Amino acid sequence: MRVALTGGLVADGTGSEPVPGTVLVEGDRISAVLPPGEPVSGAEVIDATGNIVAPGFVDLHSHADFSIGASPAAESQLAQGVTTLITGNCGWSPFPVTDLEPLRAGTAFLAPSLDWSWDDLAGFAATLEPAVNVALQVGHCTLRIAAMGSAQRAPSPSEVRTMQDLLREAADQGAVGFSTGLIYAPGTYASSEEVAALVATAAECGLLYSTHIRNEGAGLLDALDEAITAARAGGARLEISHLKAVGKSNHGLVNAALEKLDQVDDVDLGWDAYPYTATSTTLTTRLPAWALAGGTLLERLADPAERARIADALRADVLLSPDTVVIASLPPGRYQDSRGLSLAEIARQDGVDAAEIVLRILESHQAAVSVVNHAMCGDDVIAVLDHPRTAVASDGWIMDATGPGHPHPRNFGTFPRVLGHYARDLGVLEVGEAIRRMTSLPASRLGLNDRGVLRPGAVADVVVLDPARVADRSTYDDPWQLSVGVEHVLVAGEPVLADGVPTGRRPGRVIA
Repeated sequence: MRVALTGGLVADGTGSEPVPGTVLVEGDRISAVLPPGEPVSGAEVIDATGNIVAPGFVDLHSHADFSIGASPAAESQLAQGVTTLITGNCGWSPFPVTDLEPLRAGTAFLAPSLDWSWDDLAGFAATLEPAVNVALQVGHCTLRIAAMGSAQRAPSPSEVRTMQDLLREAADQGAVGFSTGLIYAPGTYASSEEVAALVATAAECGLLYSTHIRNEGAGLLDALDEAITAARAGGARLEISHLKAVGKSNHGLVNAALEKLDQVDDVDLGWDAYPYTATSTTLTTRLPAWALAGGTLLERLADPAERARIADALRADVLLSPDTVVIASLPPGRYQDSRGLSLAEIARQDGVDAAEIVLRILESHQAAVSVVNHAMCGDDVIAVLDHPRTAVASDGWIMDATGPGHPHPRNFGTFPRVLGHYARDLGVLEVGEAIRRMTSLPASRLGLNDRGVLRPGAVADVVVLDPARVADRSTYDDPWQLSVGVEHVLVAGEPVLADGVPTGRRPGRVIA
């Protein structure tokens, strides 16, 4: 198939400002980028007049491995111009599977639509037939469960070797990275030494090390030191996931974090961020780590003494912030009509305090509760986005256009929000630079040299967008709204979005 995208401004992904030109696609590759007006024969023409032609966007931080199998059309991603999703972040991946139940319990907050019919990466990858590309990382929490369950203790030498062997196996089967989520049980139980041993193995296998660091609040700088030390010792490429400072008392701390990161000159280092002032995670992260040890939270909540102990720990936690934590999604149960309400609002309805309502919600919904936490400030988001080494990433996992609950708007609007609100409206970034942060920069972190750029020989993942109209529409109160302004998307030269409408084609593949 031969396609000519004509009449538009070409933003090649390098950060250069868009210039008039024609992008010629033959098969699954870009064959030429031609000057404007040069005739092209024998090609299907996509008229990009008034629009920008850019590389397809590369989402460096996604959890789509838990959703795209059941939602391969990826409508929420096509509406944003995303053509490649990097998954397996924050320590969680749907493989390897040796003990299914604790893995299923640990990832329940993602509401995974999985049949768990595989044991390893290869088996999982074989089930995917997506519209967009997927690159798979393997998660530390998943490796730890496979080797030693949900135990809160140091692994034995043989258990460390088991994790390393499973990590090597995933690399051999096509993993592109290894991730940690050091706020999530059982990853939070790992010492710095355990993490460093696995990071060194990841580096031996040529994998990127992506980390949701141990603390994104008052301990942010120390947590960055831990990540940098592990990467330095192991010789790993390091990606700091969703760089931010959480909690009102920590607002402004990202400036010191960026200064610290800028001073590192002996580690291949990068980071990413999403353009919102709220996080989204599981409600169980509000609990003390010991409450989740052994995967027996619901049993602890059924024990009056243990339940009281957990409640006391919550009451002592000044960071609980019930006014800012909003229920996003949960399975059917007592509080299913509370989606979109804060913990404080639900507590008032029940006439109890915030600690009690957290426990009631968890025990009523199998502890599979995701939340949105309004914990950052706008100036910090701008400071991070303004830094030239920040890649744009969503931290999302919703692939569908419609569904239940109140998921975070980042699932639907991350990339258009940067282009529309932050670049066009606020002038934080020039449009060519904003596109670089979504294309060649994230692709380079994974060594994907034939993606994220418009040049002859590159894979023809291409997006056509209207710079005057591109915008996010999803809000915290009404999240199920697709972005607007992306007109066409090609994946490997095949149209997956045409005139803003999905074509139903699924040319995406698992990238190794």
